[in-house]
Amino acid sequence: MAHGRAGGAGPGGGAVSALRLGPRSVAALALVSLIGIAAFCWPLFADADSAVTSHAGDAPWLFAALLPLLVAVVVATIADSGMDAKAVAMLGVLAAVGAALRPLGAGTAGLEPMFFLMVLSGRVLGPGFGFVLGAVTMFASALLTGGVGPWMPFQMLSMGWFTMGAGLLPGQRTLRGRGELLMLSAYGFVAAFAYGTVMNLQGWVLLQGLSSGISFQPGAPLHENLVRFLAYVTATSLGWDLGRAVLTVVLTLTVGGTLLRALRRATRRANFEAQVTFEGPEGAPASEAPHRTQVTYEPE
Repeated sequence: MAHGRAGGAGPGGGAVSALRLGPRSVAALALVSLIGIAAFCWPLFADADSAVTSHAGDAPWLFAALLPLLVAVVVATIADSGMDAKAVAMLGVLAAVGAALRPLGAGTAGLEPMFFLMVLSGRVLGPGFGFVLGAVTMFASALLTGGVGPWMPFQMLSMGWFTMGAGLLPGQRTLRGRGELLMLSAYGFVAAFAYGTVMNLQGWVLLQGLSSGISFQPGAPLHENLVRFLAYVTATSLGWDLGRAVLTVVLTLTVGGTLLRALRRATRRANFEAQVTFEGPEGAPASEAPHRTQVTYEPE
């Protein structure tokens, strides 16, 4: 006789998570994030006459080779924590849907519907799954739209952070309904601007010789370059990021509840990380009564 039991599930059964973050997974994610921060921020701290600054055009290609390898390390480490075939299948489906959604609005006032899907997926499936999903979705999207270039690893890393952040929000087991949607909408709004700002930093350091008020100046004091960067963001992409943020909020509030329930239902049915225990009848070992063996599934 088989019995299914979702131990510790909150209302709606949303406590089930696709991936656990073990110590190695956390260490690998931290390593990728630290190298990613260095990839984005190194020009702000380099001297004007340093070899790094003088070869700024070569640096993105270096990180283009390095970051996908580090993402692969993260995937392999998370796999050790329980990424089974069902989790890989869900990862593939969500990445394909996200990649298909991105071209629908790209190029039109920053309206990119894939961002709300990443927020909801990260919320339901956890930070580890979220990081991998964000990176894989952006990679698939780049292949689909022909957007492969030195910026792609930076997009993969930024989207990984974006989706992982949704999985780190509080109230994973207890918060449901309108309150949860409002929290996810607020996160999506702020994180959409953060994503655009981080990606602007990657491109801005390569654009030298523009107006002195917004152009990157190699070797200039950090505070002066930060002022120029903020002026650059305001002048070039603030409206684009606003469109992305507003669309994420609208979609989260209108269809987010339905999609959250669908994702949680799919996760419960997939029964990620199920543990199987065999129990015999009360007072007797299971081996003595195999016809009455009980199978209990308990997600951790």
